[in-house]
Amino acid sequence: MKKPLVIASLLALLPGLVQAEEAALNGANTAWILTSTALVLFMTLPGLALFYGGLVRTKNVLSVLMQCFAIAGAASIIWLIFGYSLAFGEGNAWIGDFSKVMLADVGRASLSGDIPESLFMLFQMTFAVITPALIIGGYAERMKFSAMLIFSCIWLVVVYSPVTHWVWGGGWLQQMGLFDFAGGVVVHITAGVAALVAAVVLGPRKGFPTTAMPPHNMTMTVTGAGMLWVGWFGFNGGSALAANGDAAMAMLSTHVSAAAGAMTWSFIEWKRFGKPSALGAVTGMVAGLGTITPASGFVGPGGALIIGVLAGGVCFTATQYIKRVLKIDDSLDVFPVHGVGGIMGTLLAGVLSSTELGVFSGYGFADGIESMGGQVWVQFVGVVVAIIFTAIATYIILKLVAMMTDGLRVTDEQEVEGLDTVSHEESAYNY
Repeated sequence: MKKPLVIASLLALLPGLVQAEEAALNGANTAWILTSTALVLFMTLPGLALFYGGLVRTKNVLSVLMQCFAIAGAASIIWLIFGYSLAFGEGNAWIGDFSKVMLADVGRASLSGDIPESLFMLFQMTFAVITPALIIGGYAERMKFSAMLIFSCIWLVVVYSPVTHWVWGGGWLQQMGLFDFAGGVVVHITAGVAALVAAVVLGPRKGFPTTAMPPHNMTMTVTGAGMLWVGWFGFNGGSALAANGDAAMAMLSTHVSAAAGAMTWSFIEWKRFGKPSALGAVTGMVAGLGTITPASGFVGPGGALIIGVLAGGVCFTATQYIKRVLKIDDSLDVFPVHGVGGIMGTLLAGVLSSTELGVFSGYGFADGIESMGGQVWVQFVGVVVAIIFTAIATYIILKLVAMMTDGLRVTDEQEVEGLDTVSHEESAYNY
């Protein structure tokens, strides 16, 4: 008589067990990361595409838009096939394995934490899309489309995927305790350094620096910048991977830093040149966003305000130095804005998250660290290694691509004609 009762009791528990299993997936967190994924993709298409497109000359608008779209497509396919596996497969301290190729064994019920692993992979895919797209600004208006596409694909595999594994995929920098909440090292330092190397290897645009090359459409640029500002909430807030206070604080810090960066850059221009420019305001905003990215989950709004002000001032100085002193034609200021901002933000994450500062501790992803010096050292190691590895690897990739495509640059005649016609037989504006 007792055995049937036991069996019946077990059967009665089964629905509860099933519900407990289903409860492991957090609906609120899943909904937030779904939204964040859309926001981050929105940053590239159309945000970055319009931002960059407005900054170049009329004859090269479509080439920049096409480059952003092509990278979005190619990077997504590579990420699906094996990029995600190299970045987040178990592997070793340096690189992931091939256990997740084509999302092997990842089904609808597979989880990464308490969200679907397919969603985590898709969220990370949007980061893999925007990072090589940022590099476009370093070689804009002079690189062959074929060379650009091959370079971006190889770079994603050789540079982006390993660095992502080091920092977020269980690699050696993550094991050291590096603070990089949303991509200061992974996205901004790698993209900024790669853009600088590309600008040096390709050489300046014809006429640089004596010929003025102003943005052809600031309305387009400001529109794209606004999209970047909104999309960055998903970039940083989504990196909490949960709908909680960490995400909210990261979003608040992101907004404060962007606002401070925009205002600081504008005031510097106002003081130095007599008038603030729309270009300066949006560039300062992007500097504030890029600089807060690694620290967004580790500092509070006070720290974010400091980071934004420093971003506006330091990145403004860096843009002037790169172009006027070094005379490097980083066309759209990728290194002085993203590279310098990423470096500074990564280092400041180790300073402003310390409990030794009192007022800035206790906010965001963690309660803070006790030893500022120890954390800053870890941050410094991550910055230096990322710079050196990215610079060397990018240089080698560019040289290999040059051999594969009979040179990286279009001819002087093609550059004068414009890449819209030369590369795509189209025109942005039909007057």
